[in-house]
Amino acid sequence: MRRFGTQGPVNPEQHYIVARTEELAEFIKRVKEGRYIVIFAPRQTGKTTFFQRAVAVLTAEDHTYFPIQLNFEIYVDCDRSEFYESLAKQICKEIERVFQRRGETLDAALKHFLDNAEITNHLSMMEFFEQLQRFLKYGENWQKIVLIIDEFDGIPTSALKGFLHAFRHTYVTDTTLQCPHSLGIVGVRNITQLDYDRSVSPFNIQDDFALPNFTLAQVQELFEQYTDEVGQVFAPEVIEAIHKQTGGQPFLVNRFAQILTEEMNIPKTEALTMTHFSEAYESFLDERNTNIEHLLTNIRKDPRFQTILMRIVSYENSVPFNPDNDIINELATYGIITKGTDRKCEIINPIYLYRIIQAFKPLVNGLERDYFPEDIDAFQYLTDTGQLQMERLLDNFRDFIARAGFRILQVPETPQEFIGQHLLFAYLDQFVTSVNGAMYMEVPTGRGRMDLIILHNQKKYVVETKIWRSEHSYAQGKQQLAAYLVTEDVMEGYYVIFDHRDAPEPRTETETIDGLTIRSYVIPVVQERPSVGA
Repeated sequence: MRRFGTQGPVNPEQHYIVARTEELAEFIKRVKEGRYIVIFAPRQTGKTTFFQRAVAVLTAEDHTYFPIQLNFEIYVDCDRSEFYESLAKQICKEIERVFQRRGETLDAALKHFLDNAEITNHLSMMEFFEQLQRFLKYGENWQKIVLIIDEFDGIPTSALKGFLHAFRHTYVTDTTLQCPHSLGIVGVRNITQLDYDRSVSPFNIQDDFALPNFTLAQVQELFEQYTDEVGQVFAPEVIEAIHKQTGGQPFLVNRFAQILTEEMNIPKTEALTMTHFSEAYESFLDERNTNIEHLLTNIRKDPRFQTILMRIVSYENSVPFNPDNDIINELATYGIITKGTDRKCEIINPIYLYRIIQAFKPLVNGLERDYFPEDIDAFQYLTDTGQLQMERLLDNFRDFIARAGFRILQVPETPQEFIGQHLLFAYLDQFVTSVNGAMYMEVPTGRGRMDLIILHNQKKYVVETKIWRSEHSYAQGKQQLAAYLVTEDVMEGYYVIFDHRDAPEPRTETETIDGLTIRSYVIPVVQERPSVGA
């Protein structure tokens, strides 16, 4: 039986796999046109899997194409001479593997050529490919070499420019026998980021190829393969929730499915429901898988990343998505942020948003003991039937902010405008954990608005938070929340606005909008510590 794969490239014999039919067709079309294609995308987005599938499809369709697949990861600590010496050996071995896979035998002339091949620099590399082409025929036609280079980022800096210049020269030279016919470069950083001396890239003939995250339809396709083989059904709302929370990021989608189908011991005769999703999500947020390790490592590489990320999360106007800014460009390269429809930065998926907030929030904010009045514990905010008393819980949060007063401004390393939302997140997170529930974030991901979904005892609770902007914005937010509740099939919602004005107007009100109950709070945030004697 196949499984959901998260350890390296996946293949259709062992794993459930998204076919990416349209993307493959487009890629193969460009290869046949002789394009030199580059794809630079974050790790664990399926790049290697995609190119392996593309080569398999290409060679199955037409034997006039001769694919050579290389991997530069091993060259990361090599110098230029070591790189080219090893490159020659790697290319020759791969050529022999292609013949073996096709059940063909190298003729004596080609074997002699490969046995004596040497590559010492980019010039001899060009010569090597020109000579190699003369040995590769299929019937009456010359075979077209397709060179695919994975983990291109590993190329030694000293070899980079000459290597790129060599292939640019090959591409622009007027010849009917261009070799390689097509080139595919796969990596994380783009060409300009690899060009360390900041000069103009010599590889300006590149054809960028986008490999997006999975669409909802592709996630459905992936899960349907499992259902067809095993019989266990994913409820439609579970598939939608997984896609929303992961943003379709391939590793996260497959990891979520692994937890549900392999680690939770759910009988295969039982459909996977939102109750299972809630349990799996709680487990997901507590683990440090390789994707989350990459995320946390990347956001801590530069102290400026924290400032930008928290501003994206905290401020409604967010940060303009400027690809020419080094910080924005690097965070986008790592797959952490993307350009929103309003051309502003946003965190790429709610799971990353949650982990970023958790990573940067203080371990202790100093106010935890003041969340609830003395002699009151979390379980006293449950009804006799085990439902959350959300109105009472949020009333207490409002009162807690009033009790804490200026002390909320002393919470370390938190932007002042975000302090109210930060404390509400910490307050609800602690409460939900203590009553064995789960809390996750919904889209939109950041930009001054945080939508929190609490799942407890098979019931969903929606809390939307914002920062006060205007009376019009406050009223408009209620209508937006009401529309969102309809999509979530929930009859009541909670709207918490933090008012940072010098003369705030606290409010607590309950209204009915389109048959839905909206409980709203406008909570003043103290602007400064009172002076002594005031």
